[in-house]
Formats: sequence, C-alpha cells, structure tokens
Amino acid sequence: MSKFLLIRFSSIGDIVLTTPVIRCLKKQVPDAQVHFLVKDSFRSVVEHNPYVDKLHVWAHSWELMMHELKEENYDCIIDLHHNVKTLRVRKALKVKSFSFHKLNVEKYIYTSIKLNILPKVHIVDRYLATLKSFNVKNDDAGLDYFIAPHEETKRQDIPGSHYAGYIACVIGAAHGTKRWPVEKWKEFARQMDHPIILLGGKEDAANGKEIASVDDIKVYNACGKFSLNESADLVKKSKLVVSNDTGLMHIAAAFKKPVISLWGNTVPSFGMYPYYGDTAVSNTILQTAKLWCRPCSKIGYDKCPLGHFKCMQKIEVDDVLAAVKKRL
Repeated sequence: MSKFLLIRFSSIGDIVLTTPVIRCLKKQVPDAQVHFLVKDSFRSVVEHNPYVDKLHVWAHSWELMMHELKEENYDCIIDLHHNVKTLRVRKALKVKSFSFHKLNVEKYIYTSIKLNILPKVHIVDRYLATLKSFNVKNDDAGLDYFIAPHEETKRQDIPGSHYAGYIACVIGAAHGTKRWPVEKWKEFARQMDHPIILLGGKEDAANGKEIASVDDIKVYNACGKFSLNESADLVKKSKLVVSNDTGLMHIAAAFKKPVISLWGNTVPSFGMYPYYGDTAVSNTILQTAKLWCRPCSKIGYDKCPLGHFKCMQKIEVDDVLAAVKKRL
C-alpha cells in the first residue's frame, strides 16, 4: 500500500480542478491511500469526495496540523499548490514529493508585456503531470463534485415560479475585475424571458438585490442565503449557468452543465476554462478580444487599474442573451 498526501489549500475553483488527480490516483494506483490537505474554510469542497480516504485541515494551529501529518508516515506528497507554505510541509515531512508547476514566469510575461508563451494545456492536465511517475493517466471523466444529501436544497427553498426550471447566474467573484458589472446583469435580467437565480456570497447580496429589483418574481436573489454546497446544488439543478470566472463555474462543469462564462482581466488561455473531459457539453466563452491591456493580472484587482474596465464593459448583454437562448 502507498500512502499519498495531496495538498491544495485554496480556493474553491482550484480545489475542484484537482479532483481528477484525486480520482485517477485512487483508481489507478493499487491500494493507494489518498489523504487531502486543505484550509478549513474550504473543507466543504472536498469533504464528501469518496476518493479521499482522509481529510486534513489547516485551521487555527500550524503546529497541530504538522503533528497530525507527521503521525501518518506518508510515502509521497503531491503538492498541487506549490507555495512557501506547502514547501514548509514538504520539508518537515521529509518524504518524496512532486510539485505542480505554476508557470508564474510565463504568466508574468503574459500579464506584463502581453506575450503569450503559456502551453496550450488545461490546468487539469498540468495537475495530473505530477502523477507521471506512477503511470497515472487522465481518464477523461472530467471534474468531480459531491454534495451530501443533507446539504441538498429542498423544493421549497426556491420560489414556485422557478420550479419548472431556471438559469443560474453566478454574479460573484473574488476580485472586482472578474465581475460583469451590475448594470449589465440588470439589463440581462430585464430582457431574459426565463426564471433566474442569482448566486454569490454574502458580499454579493446587495448587488443581487439591485439586479433582482428589475423583476422580483422572475429573478430570485439567492446570494448569501445558502451554503457553498447548497449553492452548488442549485447549480446542479439549473438548466444552464451564466458565470464569471469563479469557483461555481468549475462546479457547474463538474455537473456537466452548459456554461456561458464571462471573462474580464483573466483569460481562458491561463488554462482554467470550464473542463468536461471527453464529455461533449455545449459551452460558450465570452470575452473582449484584442484589448491591449488584457490580461492585466493572473488573479485580479478590486477595480480596473486603468479605470475604464473595457474587458467586462465590452461584453454585450445581447451576446449573453443570444448565447443563453441558443442553449435553451
């Protein structure tokens, strides 16, 4: 038996994108024991994954976490985060390890001088490359996301007007330059002749209220009202998903939902677009092409550093409406 520790501390989308590594390692390496280390705030993303034999969390005490890890006597560490903190873990455990290559230099060149030398490879395949020594192959089954029955939403959790089906619109994102503007969402909601559920965290609730104000029967503001896994369940039960580049976009892909993704300061060529494996799912990427300042960051900013925010402002409501209606 081989005992593996996989590390990915954060965040939602990045953890979801590691799930093919978890599954393929567990299914293809005989008698593999797979443990996963994550920040406590993101444990719900992976805690119900049946391919994880044991979950470790970094919560309040680094020392307690390290004590627990040392007790496990791992054979190998698969570092899917590759930062200073994961290097500390690897040095302390003193076992064989393999690290994910983050391509930070290539991303810096792309964001600073707009020269794209990134490999045309999805991040899932780059994650899986850490398992090459174990002859683990991509099974092309896509991403995984598992929700416990007690975290599933109930019929009465959403308005009766949405029982026959709805579009899930993910209006939130960790950074402002990844969010399609509220005025754009309002116009989309105003013109869309189909029930809509707005999804996001508590920090998106005010924007959700403003968007829903165009028609509070057709548009249900669920931002901040549900847990992550309950929101994921609403994604799972939707007809299709319109989303910024954020974690729920990847969860939608895990459920094989059609996704219309809206890209601001980040670009799909970073290798983190919706991933379906070999399953044919219709999805659309909407972005402002040939914009000299884009991409401006591999992560994002609170506000456009140049003040114009053309990357999102130039994604037209009519184009989003057309993409949705084509798939409905």
